[in-house]
Amino acid sequence: MRRVAVGAVVLGVCWVLAGAAGATVLRVGSFHGVQGQYTSIQAAVNAAKPGDWILIGPGDYKTSLGSVHAPKGHPGFPAGVLITTRDLHIRGMNRNTVIVDGTKPGSAACSRQAAAQNFGPRNVSSDSGYAIQASADHDAGLNGLMVWKASNVSIENLTACNFLGGRDGDGQTGNEIWWNGGAESGKVGGHGFSGSYLNATSTYLAGKSAAGEVSAAEYGIFSSNWSGGTWDNSYASNFNDSGFYIGACQQVCDQTMDHTWAEYNALGYSGSNSGGKLVIENSQFDQNENGFSTNSQNGDNPPPQNGACPGNGVSPITHTHSCWVFIHNDVHNNNNPNVPAEGSAAQGPVGTGVSVAGSRNDTIMDNRIVDNDAWGVFLVFYPDSGKPCTGGVYGYSLLGPKGCLFDESGDAVLDNQFGHNGSYGHPTNGDIGQINLLSGPTDCYSGNTEIGGGPLRPADAAALQTTYPVCNGSVVPANVNLPFFEEGLCDTQVKISVPGLKNCPTGPYPRVTRIVMHPLPTKQLKTMPNPCADVPANPWCTRKQA
Repeated sequence: MRRVAVGAVVLGVCWVLAGAAGATVLRVGSFHGVQGQYTSIQAAVNAAKPGDWILIGPGDYKTSLGSVHAPKGHPGFPAGVLITTRDLHIRGMNRNTVIVDGTKPGSAACSRQAAAQNFGPRNVSSDSGYAIQASADHDAGLNGLMVWKASNVSIENLTACNFLGGRDGDGQTGNEIWWNGGAESGKVGGHGFSGSYLNATSTYLAGKSAAGEVSAAEYGIFSSNWSGGTWDNSYASNFNDSGFYIGACQQVCDQTMDHTWAEYNALGYSGSNSGGKLVIENSQFDQNENGFSTNSQNGDNPPPQNGACPGNGVSPITHTHSCWVFIHNDVHNNNNPNVPAEGSAAQGPVGTGVSVAGSRNDTIMDNRIVDNDAWGVFLVFYPDSGKPCTGGVYGYSLLGPKGCLFDESGDAVLDNQFGHNGSYGHPTNGDIGQINLLSGPTDCYSGNTEIGGGPLRPADAAALQTTYPVCNGSVVPANVNLPFFEEGLCDTQVKISVPGLKNCPTGPYPRVTRIVMHPLPTKQLKTMPNPCADVPANPWCTRKQA
């Protein structure tokens, strides 16, 4: 029987009841020849009150600099559509033809032409205390639809495209759909959301300049500093960091990704310091440089990434104290170096299905992980620098006096089906690669099988299932797997200066030759079956339709 998240059911019931209790329906554009009250999404958002519905008719909704908004006191987060009212329901009438577009008015929908791009305001400054802002005389970039600390906002059945990051590449812009609970604050400031039948993509990429990074879209569907929410039936492609991102929610994430699809990104999914109850299920990650990555790091603080259940609880899925669960996913053919990639995301190991870097107490179970040419699952430490280094080791010898080591431990790899991983042919390539530099709680490996029979590959992966079959919390010695260490550094291009450590001892890994920006596969992206479902009666939705 299919598992249903109880929190999502309760949340959905509350929103339906709110819609039935006299909520107003604000209509943007036109639908089936019936004109709405508003021509812009932002105007409808500004007029809406908690519990209201905003329906958006098919069309290409552009963003001009004159219509950009930022949260009060936080000009470093400019957005094409800024949402600060709680309990709103924002829904397009067709997933593929309602387009919230970062390109300039008068250009084609999601145009790839340089002259059509809107690079955001300049000379952004802030007295908010947020350290990461656009530099003087640099374009700040733009976000698309951004929910700022407004709880229980749903966004459904639309496409967002071509909202680009600023020249500083700080991640504060370039995000297509973002539930933002206070980025860089170190606090959780938002509670509850729903996103479904969403597309996020970009068609534009510019080369590097001496002043900054690639001008590109950075994140597709994004949650930060937030607790509670669901994404389902959603797609993201062509991002230079990740298609989906959940971060900075510590051990209270309480979020679910279900039936999502990420391809042609540096990372299909990225999650920094996101733990506790977090479930990624029934989803597909393919054609990325690195299919799926979760990690601990300085940034989106506080670290570490810890999948242990809050309050020493027990997960109803794993029946253990691990509530972070990656289950029933299809992770295949993540061998693509020809994608946008910048910063630490560009260090994602090409040819890898699932990366667990400096993370603790995560469970990877019942997945299909095939045709990833370096490693199927890649469990490693995360080397960083500086503070806070919470949960890490500051000043770790291999990383220098200000180095910060986040080691991985307590992770479980269970009952996965592996096949045809490791085709690059380096000695440690295969189904599972693992290294940690410190002693700590044991990882565990059991029930993993190779398609067609036989042991996991390479021999080190097969030995893991014999040596560490149970996650029982016992402390085990470090596993300094030197050949894997050297190959992992080669693939990620991470530089660590250690005497005797060889650089690419068995040859290089693929590198970018020509970046390709792929179009949306709209024939495979089904729109919401009935966009009038649960909506109060209005000229676009009769009571019979709703």
